[in-house]
Amino acid sequence: MAEKTDRRSFLNQAWLGAAGIGAAYGAGVRQPQTAQAANAEPASAADDSADQNLPTGKIGSVTMSRMLIGGNLIGGWAHSRDLIYVSRLFREYNTETKVFETLELAESSGIDTIQIDPACCDVVEKYQKRGGKIQTMICMTPDPNEDAMREQIQRLIDWGATLLYTHGGVADRMTMTNRVDVLARAVELIKEQGVPAGIGSHSLETPIACEKQGVGAEYYVKTFHLDRYWSATPKEYREEWCWYRGMSAERTGYHDNIWDLDSDRTTEFFASVAKPWVAFKVLAAGALPPHVGILSAYRAGADFTIVGMFDFQVAQNVGLARDAIHRSRNRSRPWCA
Repeated sequence: MAEKTDRRSFLNQAWLGAAGIGAAYGAGVRQPQTAQAANAEPASAADDSADQNLPTGKIGSVTMSRMLIGGNLIGGWAHSRDLIYVSRLFREYNTETKVFETLELAESSGIDTIQIDPACCDVVEKYQKRGGKIQTMICMTPDPNEDAMREQIQRLIDWGATLLYTHGGVADRMTMTNRVDVLARAVELIKEQGVPAGIGSHSLETPIACEKQGVGAEYYVKTFHLDRYWSATPKEYREEWCWYRGMSAERTGYHDNIWDLDSDRTTEFFASVAKPWVAFKVLAAGALPPHVGILSAYRAGADFTIVGMFDFQVAQNVGLARDAIHRSRNRSRPWCA
């Protein structure tokens, strides 16, 4: 029995190390090139691959590590398909003390920026008062009420936001209701405060609309992940905007289980956009092995990745990011940050 178990473990490891990698970076992720992307100025940081430092890139005037830590370790929310205990387990493990320990470990490993919701600002502020230097990429809520939006942006700037971008779920809803003008105004108001202004989304339709209508985003925060995991909705059943229509009662529907409906299409779009792309959900909320998800995102063209992680995952993920950036130095899409 022990021999069979060992053999099974060996075969699983071999699949992840060989066939899994090969499939992830072969037919699964096409990397087209366009004249616009080809003319983008490459970032030299991505070419400096041999040392042990985590490479950095630049969005506007902000220099930041090419891997960010996700703020879900503070917020306590976790995508968990149909496992009802996961979010509570997440919160119980990540006490305030543990959050501080994780952020200290992240900074010492080379991660200098965290992506957070405004609800998490207080905890980060406490950490910074303890001596933490971590920068913040904060999502704000685009609002048709311009005064309310202006006040919100000012509050986050006063708090100390390093970068601001529109909350993905809300930005998608603005696209759904033909209010891309609200996103354009949000970008303008953020720029007025002198910090980089981005657009977040799950749906690719949002950055497509923003580029078409000249919204002026300086960067995009867009989901990206492969679909080679068992719980992904079958391709023929995927529906645009599924995240905002509630859980399906059918096995073929949406069950908090997919965030990039077509990774090939996402890759193709960003090949034509010479602006920084920050990819999140690159591990499909824990469904993809880190060495697969992180490498596939950089090779597909992402300039930065956001990865939610526990303290015991930080060192490994940073090492994987360094290796992935090195292995992606000759990718089709130029580094745009």
